[in-house]
Amino acid sequence: MKNNKVVILYNKLSENPQPDELDVLIQVKLVADTLKEMGYQTSEVQFSFQIEDAIKQIKEIDPVFVFNLVESINNKGELCYFGPAILNYLQIPYSGVPLDGMFITTNKLLTKKILKGNNIPTAEWIELNELEKINPSLRYILKPKCEDGSLGLDYDNVFYGNDSVYIEKLHQVDRSKFFIEQYIDGREFNISVIGGNNGPEVLPPAEMQFLNFPEGKPKIMGYSAKWTEDTFDYDQTERTFDVKESDKPLLDKLTEICLQCWKVFDLSGYARVDFRIDTEGNPYVLEVNANPCISPDSGIYAACMQKGYSFKYFMERVIEDAFK
Repeated sequence: MKNNKVVILYNKLSENPQPDELDVLIQVKLVADTLKEMGYQTSEVQFSFQIEDAIKQIKEIDPVFVFNLVESINNKGELCYFGPAILNYLQIPYSGVPLDGMFITTNKLLTKKILKGNNIPTAEWIELNELEKINPSLRYILKPKCEDGSLGLDYDNVFYGNDSVYIEKLHQVDRSKFFIEQYIDGREFNISVIGGNNGPEVLPPAEMQFLNFPEGKPKIMGYSAKWTEDTFDYDQTERTFDVKESDKPLLDKLTEICLQCWKVFDLSGYARVDFRIDTEGNPYVLEVNANPCISPDSGIYAACMQKGYSFKYFMERVIEDAFK
């Protein structure tokens, strides 16, 4: 190929990075190794508030495309759209979800409003300036608006609508950073979607299982369940692709919703849609994750392996979308 240079753009780590932030380095190595196997020459460029430095490096390298792994700036996930914004400015093809889809889906509350506007089921929500809407008979979860990897989310975020002490504390929470969502007590599915020249493909559905959880303990994939090893939460949550025949109608519905989300949010490359299923079998979209983690222990990597797709094939599909 005439130009085989590729930039891997990723977020510069903060001074004391935690496991969720360090994970990007695993992704960078995996992507770099795979691109080299595919015949590309790779360069790594860190992205931070020193945007001019990144622009200068990218221009000097003059890549055929950029693999975008920017997840945050200064560990602030709400700023991850800066990466595609700069790449749009430079008019360089790049992997993953484009600017508009990245900006919208990074904001969970904005995502929910668009889901509802498109008749895609999502759990009801309350903003922090309307606490009078809290129903004493329901259970809720306080969620960060713009953080991925469950940063800012754990079991003490779940509360009952009749807990007046907890609700009083909510008056002190920054409404620009958090919102309240109705807690759906039921099953959880994480479903990955990849793009390519033939359009989006929904990969095998993964159910997250909460093992040996004591009664009353919220069944959520909080920060500790995802990142804090040697804890009950981490050890007692697992992914399974074991699907019962009786679940087929439900999974067909989840597949349909995933494809709706792909279209509504103008997704590209790869994404993951997270669902909760209530006790009556009704699905609710919790989040639409643009450019989710692709490290070897990630959901999208596991779904590719379950489908029989190599990571190289996944990369080929993602690169096809970058040039559309």
